[in-house]
Amino acid sequence: MKEKQQLKRDASVLLKNLAEAHGAPGCEKKVREIFREQMGGQVSTDRMGNIFHRRRGKGETPRIMLTAHMDEVGFAVQSITKSGLLRFIPLGGWWSHNLLAQRVRIMNRKGREIPGVIGSKPVHFLSDAEREKVIKVEDMFIDVGARNAEEAEKDLGIDLGDPIVPESPFMTMANPDLLMCKGFDNRVGMALLIQTMSLLSPEKHPNTVHGVATVQEEVGVRGATTAGHSVEPDLAIVLEGTPADDLPGMAEEECQARLGEGVQIRLMDPSAIMNRGLVNKAADVARMHGIPFQKAVRRTGATDAKAIHLHGKGVPTVVLGVPARYIHTHNSIIHLEDYLSGLRLALELIGELDHETVKGFTDFEGERESVGTP
Repeated sequence: MKEKQQLKRDASVLLKNLAEAHGAPGCEKKVREIFREQMGGQVSTDRMGNIFHRRRGKGETPRIMLTAHMDEVGFAVQSITKSGLLRFIPLGGWWSHNLLAQRVRIMNRKGREIPGVIGSKPVHFLSDAEREKVIKVEDMFIDVGARNAEEAEKDLGIDLGDPIVPESPFMTMANPDLLMCKGFDNRVGMALLIQTMSLLSPEKHPNTVHGVATVQEEVGVRGATTAGHSVEPDLAIVLEGTPADDLPGMAEEECQARLGEGVQIRLMDPSAIMNRGLVNKAADVARMHGIPFQKAVRRTGATDAKAIHLHGKGVPTVVLGVPARYIHTHNSIIHLEDYLSGLRLALELIGELDHETVKGFTDFEGERESVGTP
């Protein structure tokens, strides 16, 4: 691998480009363009908008699906009022408490990005009872500075269904290893996907790796549902930006995603129980190479593993996540050391996935024989 500081510099540039890109669910074009450029144009797509890049190693099989989703939580224009304000609906999981007075960007059909701000009834006019409530999204609006609906539609080109994302410039914090921006769920996974595919050495991995950037994860893992048909994987590694829990309000014993303590290996969440053999292999590889990692069993949440592990006759799957504070808001924070541990683990794990190893993760007949079952 490259020298560590150079890897960090490369990652920061890539993360900035990806995180600032406009990519609400179903409108991932700008992120897809970055992936296409980074892969030298050697890509294919499917009818959902998923995009694929293939790196052959020593053998055509086993087929390893290395995947991350392109989309971020966002919104869509639901209606335009006579006064030129936009009503909107959420795309993905938002807590409305985080939205008021935040800046956004609406992308019209010509690709122009229109700035706006989320507003609601001013605090001065709220009753005491209203001040105690969390305002619903349907009671908010976006102000783009239009005097009326005609100006919003004709002059600004805004139409129903236009995608909206947070406006949040990329920033390096006082600690240069801490980065802040919107969209690290899942642009951090996208950066890992791109850098892992770029650093793969054909003579070092005994398989063929299919790098897959999926669409519409935030609205129900829709891209991942179709992507499996293009790859027909023997094994899948899902790269994610996972919610950090090293914050006030979390019990110490519940913390499983602390910034600066390594990549997260997810064992399970409500949508998927990961293949135990693959999880153990990932942890063993991390220990062997001195890669910091954290294990997680999640009570809530889901990833593209939900669809991928159920594809066909089943696909052994594991999720590698970079902890990110405040995901699904306008500003999330990641640690570059966690990112690098994810990059190292992905590369080292792929290098271990030969035919015998991959077959062993699903050799349940061999399991029966090993315990002497008649």
